[in-house]
Amino acid sequence: MSINFYDYCRPFVSRVLRQLILVVAIFGFSGGMSMAADDTVHVEDATAEHATEHQEGLTLRALPLNEGSGYSPTSSMLVTWVVALGIIIFAQYATRKIKDVPEGAQNFWEFIVESLYNFLESIVGKGLVKKTFWFFATVFIFILFTNWAGLIPGVGTIGWGHRNAHGALEHISRPLFRGVNADLNMTLAMAMIFFLSWIVWAIQANGIGGSIVHIFGNPARKEMSGFLKIAMAVVFVAVGLLEIVSILFRPVSLSFRLYGNIFAGENVLESMSHIVPGLAWLIPIPFYFMELLVGIVQALVFMLLTAVFTLLMCGHGDDHGHDEARH
Repeated sequence: MSINFYDYCRPFVSRVLRQLILVVAIFGFSGGMSMAADDTVHVEDATAEHATEHQEGLTLRALPLNEGSGYSPTSSMLVTWVVALGIIIFAQYATRKIKDVPEGAQNFWEFIVESLYNFLESIVGKGLVKKTFWFFATVFIFILFTNWAGLIPGVGTIGWGHRNAHGALEHISRPLFRGVNADLNMTLAMAMIFFLSWIVWAIQANGIGGSIVHIFGNPARKEMSGFLKIAMAVVFVAVGLLEIVSILFRPVSLSFRLYGNIFAGENVLESMSHIVPGLAWLIPIPFYFMELLVGIVQALVFMLLTAVFTLLMCGHGDDHGHDEARH
């Protein structure tokens, strides 16, 4: 092994993973609380609307479990807590007795941690990966497990809905369980946690002044003089302002990319199950395999984008990171 499993796996799966997942859960929970509070303003009208509305597919927003209460977790938050608890228990179980020759659950976690570490080290460099590995690996594992949890039978198909003329439940309009990343509150929460961490890493790597120079500065200013230097300074200030807009937009793009793909995938699965009612158990199966692949890809994309964003701002102090950024 190129890394010491005792140094990285145990603290990762038992301390950092637990802390970040709980922060994400609390952050997303606050979004669910505010949404539930907004719903109670016209709770009677909303209840009547839900009773008459027949909307096919997944609703755009996660609905509170108890619409009559001012403070109620949403269906996606319930799945978040279940998945987070499952990951924590599994990680603690795998690392309770570390063996020199791994087997079973320890072998699984060791493979995940070592593979992610080596992969991220090849991207951001040795120095930066030691500082940021806890975040990148955690979001990958958390997003992957929550994406796959949304494919478990019962998620999105158990809850309250509309009945047909024969009294049978025809459509679930308010599911008890909802895919975690099909809720914009959760994806935005993870993106904002990255954004705050990214600011801290940038200041630690470059300092406040260095970060400003990195955004607005002209890297070739020492070779210039006279009018050309002034003109290029104006150009790079304009470029820096565009970079600021890009930086502020990153949490939005990160959150909507993940949310859009998972939300669309869950709607595709439901649509496929209604094409031929008699074959509702068969037609969605190929799309389940596709969504398993999408779950991995989207977790990898989220992790890679956050790693690249960090490298572009913080990697210049690392000898390896500088070459990677230039490449």
